[in-house]
Amino acid sequence: MAYLPLTVAIFLEVVGTSALKASKEFSQLVPSLIVVVSYSASFYFLTLALKEIPLGVAYAIWAGVGIALISVIGVILYREALDWPAVIGIFLIIVGVVLIRLFSNAQA
Repeated sequence: MAYLPLTVAIFLEVVGTSALKASKEFSQLVPSLIVVVSYSASFYFLTLALKEIPLGVAYAIWAGVGIALISVIGVILYREALDWPAVIGIFLIIVGVVLIRLFSNAQA
């Protein structure tokens, strides 16, 4: 059940990071508020996940999935380009998260 708050934490971190770019260095009020609220809520839900998932595993999943999702959002919303080394690197991060989730004895 610890993966539900971790999933919420990842979603909120992605929302906050997406709004970070839109905040234009915190010069836009609404996106800036979304950043602060989303990151705060994300960390709260991450702490809930840490009740059952080891810190390193939870953080690796939180960060890895967040990186992958933000990369896709950057391409779609902000028309940012990813070169092949970036795509391969993101793919390797995803592979690492999958390996942890499927094979690590350190998880909940």
